[in-house]
Amino acid sequence: MNLTISGHHIDVTPAIREYVQNKLERVRRHFDQLIDVSVILSVDNLTEKEKRQKAEINLRMSGKTVFVESVAQDLYAAIDTLIDKLDRQVMKHKDKVQNHNHETIKHLSEAEIPASPA
Repeated sequence: MNLTISGHHIDVTPAIREYVQNKLERVRRHFDQLIDVSVILSVDNLTEKEKRQKAEINLRMSGKTVFVESVAQDLYAAIDTLIDKLDRQVMKHKDKVQNHNHETIKHLSEAEIPASPA
């Protein structure tokens, strides 16, 4: 897995980098087929009192690309919300990939095959 953490208008300190890596371990624990992860942390200066901290992630995995973003006044809160959203989407994708409950039509008996509307 390739991990890229970059910052726009913010210096990515080792503490922030380690925090993001620790949070991404939760996603990796649920789904380990990640190919590429790109995290962008940014600060938007709207007014002096109102600074928006924004965290974005672009995650490529086998069969799908997931983009999630989160905005908060605190960067760590934005990262927490981002990881929560990402974890839900990854778990949803994993459930779709691993859902093998559908049987093919050739294995169903003729009584179980739904009739096509004519």
